[in-house]
Amino acid sequence: MALLFQPLTIRNLTLKNRMAVSPMCQYSSINGFANEWHLVHLGSRAIGGAGLIFTEAAAISPEGRITPDDLGIWQDEHIDFLKRITTFIHDNNSVAGIQLAHAGRKASHTSPWKGGEVLEKGKNGWQTIAPSAIPFKRMDPIPAPASQSEIKKIIDDFQKASIRAIKADFKVIEIHAAHGYLLHEFLSPLSNQRTDEYGGSFDNRIRLLLEIVKAVRDVWTEERPLFVRLSAIEWMEGGWSIKDSVRLSEILKSKEVDLIDCSSGGNFHEAKIQTGPLYQVPFAEQIKKEAGILTGAVGMITTASEAEQILKDKQADIIFLARQFLRDPYFPFHAAKELGVHIQWPVQYERAKRG
Repeated sequence: MALLFQPLTIRNLTLKNRMAVSPMCQYSSINGFANEWHLVHLGSRAIGGAGLIFTEAAAISPEGRITPDDLGIWQDEHIDFLKRITTFIHDNNSVAGIQLAHAGRKASHTSPWKGGEVLEKGKNGWQTIAPSAIPFKRMDPIPAPASQSEIKKIIDDFQKASIRAIKADFKVIEIHAAHGYLLHEFLSPLSNQRTDEYGGSFDNRIRLLLEIVKAVRDVWTEERPLFVRLSAIEWMEGGWSIKDSVRLSEILKSKEVDLIDCSSGGNFHEAKIQTGPLYQVPFAEQIKKEAGILTGAVGMITTASEAEQILKDKQADIIFLARQFLRDPYFPFHAAKELGVHIQWPVQYERAKRG
């Protein structure tokens, strides 16, 4: 059988194939609540055969949102509709995962189709925080350096969000430490210029992420996998490097993280990212081989043959698809046909299988 359709077991969880729906912001919530859009958006990918389906970044606090339209999991009232979504996903033989996030200095903006503009404090916006008073764009409002008490609250918010994720019956948590959001900001020597125990040395800059991993693992049951998404490189001279990512991944493995979701960039507006088909796959390969941890490949992977070759070359263990799943919710059906694999379709769709 094609590797793309071989099961993957992580802890006590077995995914039916190696295709995952990558977290993709929908900017369609009110006060953080999931709704019918999220049910249909995520549920259709379950019907379409994805092995693992992640929500978009779910904010652990209101101030951790990128926009007022972000999904959230900062209050118990968010659980019920999320549970409705996970039930549907699991009833259709897929696995539901949630990405937990804090946007840091990239918070308090309007949604992209509303202009993506800064929301000023007092004008539907809020004060952003970061490791240091360095904005993402030069003309952005200056973020407030996170205080010790705010850091403790962030750790606590991640833990409480994890408890809610259990109640909503998610099977996988991914901690978002990429794309220039808060945890990535702490990792980078360019955005983190603190002089306390959370800044300066490599060990200090990774401290917050490790404390959050521990806080999550303290409540996230042993049988459930824990992923971390990293920007493997920053595309900035003097910034976070692939060597840093390998070193951190080795440490995360020792802290009971199961897989690194390997992306890149996002921490500086002026970064020159060299994009192209499969451009981020080498990061997943290097981290997998040098850190000895499972990795996920992501970034402009659009065909079944590309995904299959990544697995054949042992560059990654699972394929995260984002825009391709937006274009084609039934990508696994079409991938099976392309690779000559017989898979079960939902019985409601069987009559279209031979078409």
